[in-house]
Amino acid sequence: MKLSELKTVLEPLKEVAFKLPNGELVPRHFHVTEVGQIDKNFIDCGGTIRNERVISLQLWSANDYDHRLHPEKLVHIITLSEDKLGLEDLEVEVEYQGTTIQKFGLDFEAGTLLLTTKHTDCLAKEACGIPEKPKVKLSEIQTTSSCCTPESGCC
Repeated sequence: MKLSELKTVLEPLKEVAFKLPNGELVPRHFHVTEVGQIDKNFIDCGGTIRNERVISLQLWSANDYDHRLHPEKLVHIITLSEDKLGLEDLEVEVEYQGTTIQKFGLDFEAGTLLLTTKHTDCLAKEACGIPEKPKVKLSEIQTTSSCCTPESGCC
């Protein structure tokens, strides 16, 4: 989800709720402690120089259980960040403290902001010698008459 999309989905909401990939909700008394643009310049294992840019929201839960961040306040924080930092309309990444700092993608469904899982990957599989797994449709796999018949002994 891009930053502009986040502001759009927040506007009609009465409350802000973030759901973790395991189905649990981030505690309702969370704070947004950072909004920023992250520029990552790096070289992959194949020698290709790359650049990634995302907008980062950091969520934090404290013991002030009466705190509630209302949608209009979050839109105000985002707008202020855009004005003061010159943020671009980029994909939003959410940082949240689990067993360590975790990074999530962001989606929206039925009035709830969904924190989506992110995974590492090799960006230069061909340079590393990692073979790509062929995609096979199960419906296209041919079986022979000696395989998996009652008399074949495979079952």
